[in-house]
Amino acid sequence: MEAIEIARLCAKYADDKKAEGIILLDLRGLSPVTDFFVIATAMSNPQLRAVRDEVVQQMRELHGEKPLFSDGSYESQWLIVNYPNVLVHILSPEKREFYALEELWGDAPTLPWQETRPEVAVPTKKKRTAVKKVAAKKVATKKRAPAKKAAKKK
Repeated sequence: MEAIEIARLCAKYADDKKAEGIILLDLRGLSPVTDFFVIATAMSNPQLRAVRDEVVQQMRELHGEKPLFSDGSYESQWLIVNYPNVLVHILSPEKREFYALEELWGDAPTLPWQETRPEVAVPTKKKRTAVKKVAAKKVATKKRAPAKKAAKKK
């Protein structure tokens, strides 16, 4: 499997667990260590674990790819999963801001990781507003004498 494909799949699986700010950096020609970074933000320690576990599990079960290693602790709020030529970084918002990997590797182009699908216009249904039914007020009316009786009185 190509490294770019692994990177895009890792980003997708991170997105499945609601990771935020997912980017894919192309480091080919810039780094001797790896070709791609996948950087994602997890908003809590349980989400850090969930994102990492989802990436590892889906890559293993669906694609037969096992990480070379996984590093980091929940206390450090920065987990790394290493696949051949792909490093997946899952960070808390504070760690991501502090280490600023995107700025550190500012020369690396950002690649799209989501599948691009043509947008299809979906007709929207008009929302029906509930109309409150109000009982009609009965108005007292005078009873009229039939026309024949009125004619006889004259």
